[in-house]
Order: sequence, then structure tokens, then C-alpha cells
Amino acid sequence: MANKLRIGTRESQLALWQASLVKSLLKHHAVDAELIPIKSEGDLDLVTPLYAMGVQGIFTRSLDEALLNNKIDLAVHSMKDVPVQLPAGLSEAAVLERDNPYDLLVPHPLNKNISVGSPSTIASSSLRRKAQWLHRYPSDIIEPIRGNVNTRLKKLAESNWRGAIFAAAGLERIGLRPPEAQQLEWMIPAPAQGAVMVVCRSRDEIIISQCQSIHHRQTSFCVQIERDFLATLLGGCSTPIGALAEIAGEDIFFRGNLLDPSGDKMFSIEKRVSMELASSLGSSAARELLDNGGREILEQKLHA
Repeated sequence: MANKLRIGTRESQLALWQASLVKSLLKHHAVDAELIPIKSEGDLDLVTPLYAMGVQGIFTRSLDEALLNNKIDLAVHSMKDVPVQLPAGLSEAAVLERDNPYDLLVPHPLNKNISVGSPSTIASSSLRRKAQWLHRYPSDIIEPIRGNVNTRLKKLAESNWRGAIFAAAGLERIGLRPPEAQQLEWMIPAPAQGAVMVVCRSRDEIIISQCQSIHHRQTSFCVQIERDFLATLLGGCSTPIGALAEIAGEDIFFRGNLLDPSGDKMFSIEKRVSMELASSLGSSAARELLDNGGREILEQKLHA
């Protein structure tokens, strides 16, 4: 292993910011590293909506392959993009402290005083955001929008849309959150949204040990609950699933939902459980949701 760790990252401003944060945190613990930019499939196709690609790990596969081929030592991912099952030979090395997990509605620059509720055209390529928005505002139209954060903001400015939906963490990390953006606390975010995962080869025990110095256990505990919920529902990019676990004193407060792609039907669940009993909360909440109507949506998907 080289003395300087090679950190693989996508080339967008946000991805480079996240990788640079990992590099800085490791440096604080006397571990030197360098950044290795790598293109992902999701960055090459900027037209097809993510859910239409039908592929999990579209933003992580290229970095994972570089890891397995020993071209890099660490990969830095937005954790919401990481499939619940990592490729064989790879392991989670660290989860960073979570930033804002919520979604934002960013209005068109010329429509800063957006009036939510009247029929509008809203942009998003996330099936989860689309389904939750249409469940709440069924008369609206959702237009697909692809590209990195900067590209999507530019497309919004050049469009006739009323606004577009973004992850708050992505805009806030690189200082691009508009003051007029509205935080959508009613919209349950994607599992692990706002968290960053560092991945390495399973056999690199020294690197795993080094990365434990930057691992945030509370965030890891919460996002694992969310990913267990996702895994139990067998969800991927083509299934609208939201999940958020938050520490509330000595408890974990969990919210989750499952929708059909049109947003017509939504099944939701809320649970508050003591932390010491919460390790199986995600999977148990998912099973309860399925037993209380959610299985109908998954069966419709299987027979579509």
C-alpha cells in the first residue's frame, strides 16, 4: 500500500467537496491522501431520468470498479446513491457526520415568491420526489432534470418551470442554497440522504482502521435503520421509498413511506423507539408497512 491514500471521487463540484472533506479529516489524524477523479455512468448520461435507467449504483459503480482494480484506495459516495448491498470485496470504511437530510424546493430565479398549491411545473428526476410531490399536489406536472447541482441550477434558470427539487445538503455544502429555497420537511428524504460513505477493499484492514477516526457512529446508526427499511422493501431507484431516522433524546424517531410512482397511493409509518431497542427498527417498520397495505404497491410493480 502506498504511503499516500488514493481517494476516488466523481468530478462534480459537490463530489470533489465531499472527497476533499474526507482528505482533510484524514489529514487531521495524520493520514495523507490525494484525490483521483473518475467519471461515473450517471455523469455521462445527463438526459435519461434516473428511475428509467433501471440500474442501482449508477453513480457508484465506476468508483467501486476502480477500488476492486486497485486504482484507488478509498471511494467517497453520497450515501443515498449506494446500493444496500456493496459489491463483493468492498466494505464500508466510515460514515461521516450527516448534514441536512431534507429536500428543498428552489424557485425559478424570476419566480422567487413561489406560491405552492396552484398548478405548476416542477423539475425532478427522482421518482421518490416526484411521487411524494404528486401525492400532495396532484394537479402539478413533474419534468425530468439531470446533471450535477450546478447544471441543474442552470437548467432551472433557463426553463419555464416554477421550481426544481434538490437535496439540501448538496446545495449547502458548496454554498449554493438560494435564500428563497423552501425546505420540504413534509417530504421524507431518501434513505441516508445527507450522509457521506467512505468505501474501501474489505481486505485493507489498516485503511479501515485509519478511517474509524472519521467515522460518526450516531449517523451510521440512523442511516443503517433507513437502509434496513429500504432493503426489507426491496427498493431501488424504480421504487418511491422515503426513510428518515433521527435521534430524539434517548430515542430514535423514524418516519418512512412507500408510494406508487404516480403518487396516487402512499403508505406511511412513524415509530419512536428507545435507542437500545432500535437496531431492528428499519426492518420491523418495513414489515409493518407491508402488512398494512404497502405490499399492494410492490405486487403492482411486479405485475406491471
